Amino acid sequence: MSKLIRRLSSTAKPAYEDLKTRIAAGPSFSEFVSFNDEPIIPGKAGRTLSKPNRFPKKKSERKPSWLRAPAPQSQQYSHLKDTVKGLNLATVCEEARCPNIGECWGGKEGTATATIMLMGDTCTRACRFCSVKTAKTPPPLDVDEPKRVANAIVDWGLDYVVLTCVDRDDLPDGGSAHLAECVRSLKSLEGAPWVEVLGSDFQGDLTCVETLANSGLDVYAHNIETVERTTPSVRDRRANYQQSMMVLKHAKKANPKLVTKSSIMLGCGETVEETIQTMRDLRENDVDIVTLGQYLQPSARQMKVHEYVHPDIFKHLKEEGEQMGFMFVASGPLVRSSYKAGEYFLTHHLENRSKE
Repeated sequence: MSKLIRRLSSTAKPAYEDLKTRIAAGPSFSEFVSFNDEPIIPGKAGRTLSKPNRFPKKKSERKPSWLRAPAPQSQQYSHLKDTVKGLNLATVCEEARCPNIGECWGGKEGTATATIMLMGDTCTRACRFCSVKTAKTPPPLDVDEPKRVANAIVDWGLDYVVLTCVDRDDLPDGGSAHLAECVRSLKSLEGAPWVEVLGSDFQGDLTCVETLANSGLDVYAHNIETVERTTPSVRDRRANYQQSMMVLKHAKKANPKLVTKSSIMLGCGETVEETIQTMRDLRENDVDIVTLGQYLQPSARQMKVHEYVHPDIFKHLKEEGEQMGFMFVASGPLVRSSYKAGEYFLTHHLENRSKE
């Protein structure tokens, strides 16, 4: 037995000495804490990998300072937050963790706004940027939703409300009749606010567009989301750039009194020139208002941010849009399709128009 142990020890010694040599030749402590973005190959000092490696893990790019928003604090915000759950309502403001929730719910210049999501919380589509859960056959519509939502909104005392929805391709009319009933129920109540509906493309069914356009809403919104080139990689395959343009144009044709609105996300791989062309396309299709904001990845499951666009670019795009003749352009990193500044503008625009 003792001979066997000595034999094993003698064979292990070279391996041990080899390990000591490899450790001594490995990366130093300073190399581990260096700020070089290229990962180091363990055991081979001074050499780096030409392709990304999991050792050491590369840090994610931090959000720039201009994407930070103050925490909500107002009493109006607290009131809305306390009643949302009790009324079994879903708001995009909370679901999407919107950075502007404090200012919108709390009111800006006397205008309090909120965005309510209708027709459930399950979408039939799976756009790469969106965190809403998906299914081929979501639960059936709640027939009591129109009255329940209408009463809640009036009780809140909002000045302007955005009604949005999930896509319901499982329904013959895409849910257009249900959305129209929600608008009619709200508008029938005393103290009803101005109503914007951010709707689906209804798979290009223009009859559905007409149903919603003539429901009594004040602003018809449908988001183009991104430029034409990146549409296939950003939106669900059933969404289509030209189809969305057609929906917006037909809404105005069906009801010329409507204000039409769309939104573009930046940071999805588009160029400034492509964004400007998309804005031109929107104007050519009679869209009155456009909003531009920074795309932020909701969770690890959604597509990554291609880049954080500098505020100067947003400023440039705003100036370009104003020269094109848009009624209003909201452009900035924290701007969203339902945005306090745009709704404040629309509130006063609609009030003035109603007096004419």
